[in-house]
Amino acid sequence: MRQNVEVAPDADGIRLIVCTGVFDYDTLGPLRAAGAAAAADPAVRQIALDLTGVTLADSSMLGELLFLLRTGRLLLVGGVPRALDWMFDLTGVRELFPLVGRDVVRRAV
Repeated sequence: MRQNVEVAPDADGIRLIVCTGVFDYDTLGPLRAAGAAAAADPAVRQIALDLTGVTLADSSMLGELLFLLRTGRLLLVGGVPRALDWMFDLTGVRELFPLVGRDVVRRAV
């Protein structure tokens, strides 16, 4: 199981975190660390999370997304991947997550 978490340099108070691959309880560490660092940084106005490359996710990833949502600064970039789509519907959380297009974040980053 492979995953990748890339953190782009902050621009205009936006921190872009791009996730690809498999995210479950055993592989969530890099996302958890990147998210915690962004949440703890007062210079970060928005945490832009691109999950479009996620191929598998479990409830532990959903928990991490809810943690980031509680910061009041989370934006999901480019939509919800199929790997999370069913979980968003099953748990009824889809409407909680603000979605923006990639172009919105790229202009700032």
